[in-house]
Amino acid sequence: MSQRHYSLFDKFIIEVDKALTTVAGKPETTARAIPGHDIEEAELSPAERKQSAGLMRVNHAGEVSAQALYQGQALTAKLPQVREAMELAAREENDHLVWCQQRLDDLSSHTSVLNPLWYAGSFTLGAIAGKIGDKWSLGFVAETEKQVVEHIDSHLKVISEHDKKSRAVLEQMKIDEAHHGTNALEAGGALLPQPITHLMAMISKVMTRSSYWI
Repeated sequence: MSQRHYSLFDKFIIEVDKALTTVAGKPETTARAIPGHDIEEAELSPAERKQSAGLMRVNHAGEVSAQALYQGQALTAKLPQVREAMELAAREENDHLVWCQQRLDDLSSHTSVLNPLWYAGSFTLGAIAGKIGDKWSLGFVAETEKQVVEHIDSHLKVISEHDKKSRAVLEQMKIDEAHHGTNALEAGGALLPQPITHLMAMISKVMTRSSYWI
């Protein structure tokens, strides 16, 4: 069967649909069960509930950014196998997106109103990275996932021990993110220069601190 060729307008519509689905819809997932679905919901204090909601909102915003990053890179990746790897990773990241959304619903909280901004910025960065070259694009993924794992570790240190359902989600996310980072390096990703990694860390801090509250 011959591969369909999309026009520039078709591609634009597809990307807009992906963006709207990620930020406000039901994205395509791998249909994995939510980690901790068999754990009974704990009685959390108001302070514990607020803390869990803030941290899960940060993680949800991070998954919106990750989704946008992968979509941007898949759009401009030069090698078909790299594009396919990005699209698979994007579906797995959608699992995390849905899991975080569910925890926020369980905690009677909301996602960040800044998510459209995070999506637009990350999509642009991903598209630029993909355009520069696949090895740098993959290296960007590896560094992003490394920083995400560090963030999750920091969240696991402060989230309430009573909130076992949120902790189960974070633990599985950590495993998946580390796997994505390793895959990116094994696929030929290059280690990024330190100034770039430091800039990424600074941008990440802005996102996490604002998304916790807004």
